Amino acid sequence: MDEFNNYNMNHEPEENQNSEQSAYQETGWNVNAAGQNDSSTGYIDTEPLNHQAWQQTDAPNQSWTPQQGYSWPGYQSPVLSTQQKMKKPKKPHRYAGFTAIAAVAVILCGAVGFTGAYFGNQLANSDTASSDKVIYQSVQRTATGGSTDSNALSVADVAKLAADSVVEIRTESVVTGNFMQQYVSEGAGSGVIITSDGYIVTNNHVIDGASKITVSLRDGTSYDATLIGKDSKTDIAVLKIDASNLTAAVYGDSSELVVGEPAIAIGNPLGELGGTVTSGIISALDRSITIDGETMTLLQTNAAINPGNSGGGLFNQYGELIGIVNAKSSGSDIEGLGFAIPINTAKQVIEEIMENGYVSGRISLGLGILDISDAETAMTYRLSKTGVYVSQVNDASSGFQVGDRIVSFNGVSIDDAETLKNEINNCKVGQTVTVEVERRGERYSFELTLQEEKPE
Repeated sequence: MDEFNNYNMNHEPEENQNSEQSAYQETGWNVNAAGQNDSSTGYIDTEPLNHQAWQQTDAPNQSWTPQQGYSWPGYQSPVLSTQQKMKKPKKPHRYAGFTAIAAVAVILCGAVGFTGAYFGNQLANSDTASSDKVIYQSVQRTATGGSTDSNALSVADVAKLAADSVVEIRTESVVTGNFMQQYVSEGAGSGVIITSDGYIVTNNHVIDGASKITVSLRDGTSYDATLIGKDSKTDIAVLKIDASNLTAAVYGDSSELVVGEPAIAIGNPLGELGGTVTSGIISALDRSITIDGETMTLLQTNAAINPGNSGGGLFNQYGELIGIVNAKSSGSDIEGLGFAIPINTAKQVIEEIMENGYVSGRISLGLGILDISDAETAMTYRLSKTGVYVSQVNDASSGFQVGDRIVSFNGVSIDDAETLKNEINNCKVGQTVTVEVERRGERYSFELTLQEEKPE
């Protein structure tokens, strides 16, 4: 009865009962008629009012209905006898209403403040996440190694972050065709900027034999490129253009890759669609693939790879460079088989080439070779046998002559170029081996000390 007692009801003369009861009802309280006299107030509660039937009709400060689920704490409904006289209740304390309003206001302000802070924080995070600064920060690895999913970017964000680091490459080569005729052949591929001052990585097979190399940035600016060095074993080459403030790719860690994680390829398919972005997943790790006689361990992806993508970048979901695209399996029944050199393998080769111009420890015979694998090709070159032929000699002291067919190398019979390269890779710089060749129908043997491959 705490709130009701504020009204301090007392007995009134009987003749005023109706008018006073009417005045009481004007306060907005509808009550049931029941009760007895009380020595202190003249009225007591004998039956609490049903709260579902109770309704504030005109109470100040708040409108309430039972359906709102709100209840007044500690309230006991007064029940009066119709036989008892009623006194018009006094007004509540002058500060009571103000106190209630203030309490409600404090609660509402707290709720609004909390809600506003929460949604404001969410909105700020959303806005910040779309900025270039946060995109760049999100690719940073944690101190313990490996990023969390919260750092993962969408394909659109990866493209925004990495596309400027991928370039188009065009080449011109002088090719000797049948009957010793020469002509200029044009080629195209892709590359990835690895330093802001113009170092670019691509595939060796993209620039091999090129007499002119041109690099085009995403904004269309073109530069003549200088070949710093190349490595046929890993199919890596490094170029340099005279430019500065370029967008360099951020290296990832290919040893942390797992099958099924996203992979995004950016390159120049068909040699004329620079900046093309395709996405897929890492389909397999450590695939042993033989390309142009070299057996390499590569990443496999189902991201669309086409001619011209060679030398381009394969990126992970954090925008990091995880591979250099270098091959695609093609055929009427083949789809979604692309391959890339793991960046951990490529990075070691890149650093050696940038420092020395070549990869130390590689063996060079100083030869150009021609792999004749079938009788039809042999007839085209007016040769009577298939095998590995010497097409160019860079060092006359090596003992080789143009036109020699290599019969054996270090005691191993040589039938194709892949076998020869594998045997060379099993040797070391400075080692002396025995070579047997067939020359104008005669066989010759000689000793050869293997030399380190160095740039010309």
